[in-house]
Amino acid sequence: MQYDVIIIGAGPGGIFSAYELSKLCPDKKIAVFEEGQPLEKRRCPIDGKTVKHCIGCPTCAIMNGFGGAGAFSDGKYNLTNDFGGTLYEYIGKKQAMELMHYVDEINVSHGGENTKLYSTANSAFKTRCLQCGLHLLDASVRHLGTDINFVVLKNLFAELEPKVDFHFRTPVRKVLAKDGGYEIVTDSGSHTCSQCIISVGRSGSKWMESVCRDLAIETKSNRVDIGVRVELPAEIFKHLTDELYESKIVYKTEKYQDLVRTFCMNPKGAVVTENTNGIVTVNGHSYEDPAKQTENTNFALLVSKHFTEPFKDSNGYGESIARLSNMLGGGVMVQRFGDLIRGQRSTPKRIEKSFVTPTLSATPGDLSLVIPKRILDGIIEMIYALDKIAPGTANDDTLLYGVEVKFYNMEVSVDENLETSHKGLFIIGDGSGITHSLSHASASGVYVARYLANET
Repeated sequence: MQYDVIIIGAGPGGIFSAYELSKLCPDKKIAVFEEGQPLEKRRCPIDGKTVKHCIGCPTCAIMNGFGGAGAFSDGKYNLTNDFGGTLYEYIGKKQAMELMHYVDEINVSHGGENTKLYSTANSAFKTRCLQCGLHLLDASVRHLGTDINFVVLKNLFAELEPKVDFHFRTPVRKVLAKDGGYEIVTDSGSHTCSQCIISVGRSGSKWMESVCRDLAIETKSNRVDIGVRVELPAEIFKHLTDELYESKIVYKTEKYQDLVRTFCMNPKGAVVTENTNGIVTVNGHSYEDPAKQTENTNFALLVSKHFTEPFKDSNGYGESIARLSNMLGGGVMVQRFGDLIRGQRSTPKRIEKSFVTPTLSATPGDLSLVIPKRILDGIIEMIYALDKIAPGTANDDTLLYGVEVKFYNMEVSVDENLETSHKGLFIIGDGSGITHSLSHASASGVYVARYLANET
């Protein structure tokens, strides 16, 4: 079938491209191809009882489908240029912020009207962090929660469905440049278009590499973030989360001068697993509905690694560490902080006697057998630093789940319009290696849609 625009991937970048295009160019024939399921059919079989670990579904319901990997995240939209990607380097800081606020308005108008916008501006915690060698980054944070995020996505799909052709369970095998346009090859046939927007997210990193290789699009290695997810009683971080909700805190280690940062803080949330290219890693969710909240708060502690010559495969390095964790723990591993410091493995009995009840069924083990010493030393230093602003962080019973790995796509060479060297072919969202967050990915989708509308 012939389309004007084909969008590959129904994550935030793809959704907001389709939303803006259908609004600005209602006469254009638009299609979205997605390898996963529609939103309401996305179901992970892990229930914590009958199925406790990842069983390797053909398509991961957590990572793929309408809404992308962000559909079952905690729904945090960070409105800032300080982190979440480098979109501003391509389109300017002012326009990047304007687009993120525009996305926020759409989310609020589609079911998020009762959610709160938090801000670190003028926070007294910034001073306290600096006094302890920590740096609190500036941001406004819209927290939708996993539950409200689902509602927003459901409403967006209901609005888009009559205007856009959605092809679910239809992975794209090839993207071919043909006759001034593009041919999209799937198992059920080929489709052509004048313009193509690729928005495949982090889970599409391997596929994106193959497309760039086939079309001779230049790329460069990006970083990989490796660390653990920390879980502790919600009261320990309550004074921070009540005011800021999400606090992005950066620490420079004394020993190696490495940067360690907090990421994806989930007050009263739950630790979950995710599957990226067959590798099981750990993540976190949180909810707006008090009935779904837990007694624990979780967040990631991550150390970035960026390799150059002679080794450039940052993601391969992260994958090898994650596979080692999967091999030793049968999936995700958990260890008490006190056990880690004493050099002993956590056991089911020690976890059971802990004052912190795990929200994820994980295998008790020894993270020092998995995580490289330099990274683990940095994480331990960071925990002691956080203990100064949130006493109790370094308690023996604080739980560490491993490993958490944030894979970043290699950065694809695009111009200021996010267009590749092939005219009409755009790479957006986390699949481009340029954005690393829901807000930046969504904003990139709006940006390209407006560019195409102006070109018409």
